[in-house]
Amino acid sequence: MPELPEVEALKDFLTEHLVGREIVRVLPVAVSVLKTYDPPLSAVEGHEVTAVRRYGKFLDVVTGGGPHLVTHLARAGWLQWKDRLPDGPPRPGRGPLALRVALADGAGFDLTEAGTQKRLAVYVVADPEQVPGVARLGPDPLADDFDEARLAALLKDERRRIKGALRDQGLIAGVGNAYSDEILHAARMSPYKLAATLTPEDVTTLYQALRGTLTEAVERSRGLAAGRLKAEKRSRLRVHGRTGEPCPVCGDTIREVSFSDSSLQYCPTCQTDGRPLADRRLSRLLK
Repeated sequence: MPELPEVEALKDFLTEHLVGREIVRVLPVAVSVLKTYDPPLSAVEGHEVTAVRRYGKFLDVVTGGGPHLVTHLARAGWLQWKDRLPDGPPRPGRGPLALRVALADGAGFDLTEAGTQKRLAVYVVADPEQVPGVARLGPDPLADDFDEARLAALLKDERRRIKGALRDQGLIAGVGNAYSDEILHAARMSPYKLAATLTPEDVTTLYQALRGTLTEAVERSRGLAAGRLKAEKRSRLRVHGRTGEPCPVCGDTIREVSFSDSSLQYCPTCQTDGRPLADRRLSRLLK
């Protein structure tokens, strides 16, 4: 799933390639992708793009005098830029293409989604706050005013495990499954630690890991073409998606906990004092 660093890089890429250019056609290929109907999708046509913004994992294409085109790429969505779009309208079918945006000069981009679970979402709204997912977002962890005290305040009454708290978009915007694993590994913290039990020292460590991990990922992605962002993300992850591989810090074997629709990865030596965490398929956490 694209998370804050990749969406931030896409925002920068689209700012460079879209701003100042006119949208002439927006062509939905998968009808399920469109989550609003008023104003219609065609309302963005004939308008110049004036800005591209990010809200958590949401991308907002702002048009001058027209509505906002807001996208959430979900788990398997992506954006593919084309300097020259194919001639003729795209054909609906079983392929990954979900929506095409065509510019006046022949360039444009496709929104695609792999797999069978189609969750990619596109909204046409007068204000991004009209998108429910945007309206409920918590603070952005890379914002200038997101300091250690704010993180402490967010977590002090949280009775959930820290892994789940970090992934909650209503608590902190933009962090998903992959980067929450990376942040907790950098903080040398168990994903099962209860958020409300963090000491002031724990909060300091977690804050530094949160800001550092995301900032480094954004910097690595900055300036890359949209098509290279996925590979860049995968190549730099230390624990997420690396079950069975050696930890790059201590050499211990990276382990996994599986859930119904996701999994987490961690290093026992770095994060849990050498003790493995029980898989959800077992009844308890090994102590």
